[in-house]
Amino acid sequence: MTRLRQRLAELRGPATVPHPMDARALAALAANPGCRRRALLDGAGVDKGALASALGAPANFGQSQFAHQRGNSFEARVKADGGADLVRLLHERLRDGSEAPGPGAVATPDLTAPGPQGRTARTALALREATEAGRWALLDHPMVSLDVAGSPAFLEPDAVVVHPDGSWTVVEIKSFPMVDGSADPAKVGAAARQSAVYTLALERVASMIGRPPEDGDDTAAREGSVPPAEAASVRARVRHHVLLVCPKDFSNLPTAEMVDVRKQLAVTRRQLDRLTRIEDIAAALPEGTTFDLRLTDDGRTPTRPVEELTAAVEAVDAAYAPECLSTCELAAHCRTRSRAAGRVEALGRGVRGELGGLTTMDAVLTAAMERPADDTPTGDPTVDALRRAAALRAEALASRPEAAACR
Repeated sequence: MTRLRQRLAELRGPATVPHPMDARALAALAANPGCRRRALLDGAGVDKGALASALGAPANFGQSQFAHQRGNSFEARVKADGGADLVRLLHERLRDGSEAPGPGAVATPDLTAPGPQGRTARTALALREATEAGRWALLDHPMVSLDVAGSPAFLEPDAVVVHPDGSWTVVEIKSFPMVDGSADPAKVGAAARQSAVYTLALERVASMIGRPPEDGDDTAAREGSVPPAEAASVRARVRHHVLLVCPKDFSNLPTAEMVDVRKQLAVTRRQLDRLTRIEDIAAALPEGTTFDLRLTDDGRTPTRPVEELTAAVEAVDAAYAPECLSTCELAAHCRTRSRAAGRVEALGRGVRGELGGLTTMDAVLTAAMERPADDTPTGDPTVDALRRAAALRAEALASRPEAAACR
């Protein structure tokens, strides 16, 4: 682990502070596990936004400052009064017949600790204590960790609620509106994938709570879980329905719905397991490869030649798809390179899957236009379908001589 951390520090630059990986980035990475480039850059803590700008292809997505401020204001209102209203909102949506939390019934443990490792350990301890107490508790911005291709990622949910029965619910607070009880399906889906990452990380903590150490093993303590000397018989569990809180009908009043994330949880777990370990990707790089921007003293202006940065980025294989444009800061650069190389991935994963072994535009056009005189099938269904489509197009153009040919 020490050698890996040193290698990752060399990749991002010895003087560069690692860029944290949040749940949104992790969900996007899990959606495209074949992209070794993103796995390495995220694992090394490289600021992909700054890297993309230095390459001349800045990202064109992100949250505006106004939207960020509005989201913070709404979150503060949701968590006002020690989170009592938020917990009552959760209880109303559960409809499980349990007793509603009364005044002063919601505990709000202090999660302050130095560094991400300290906050992760403090969160695990607070979760254990709240679970043992058998009462409602609200953890505001707890921190949990998740192993991503052999590198730890520290994640910070908006909130986690501990129920009196020992179960935990992830709370995701978003600033997009919920009109007449429903919100934009695309945004809800993104929130569900993000919440599934938090749920997966919390399941790791829950599995260690109440597990007694074997032969003095202190793994739980070292990994930010439960101190061995204080292990109890309590068994915690993470609920697979998260509470999505949004503004109601364009107002600033909160409303909420329970969202089932079991499907997203299964997909995320499977995709993360498919990720190649970061040390294996780093070991395959040419000697001296680094993504260091060599910023000036003001920490803003990169001095590294663009040619060197481009060579370093291209040394790691990417798996570009049009969906990357809304989730990855390097997508514009990868799209340009994909188009320049004539790769069919630029047309989307669906097209790439249909074309089989034809991986470039030139190969596709060659297969479509080279038709034998006797029109004998090749035995390759993809090539035969392309040739049939080219023949139909030629017939359509021949029937209308005045029509301009497509380019």
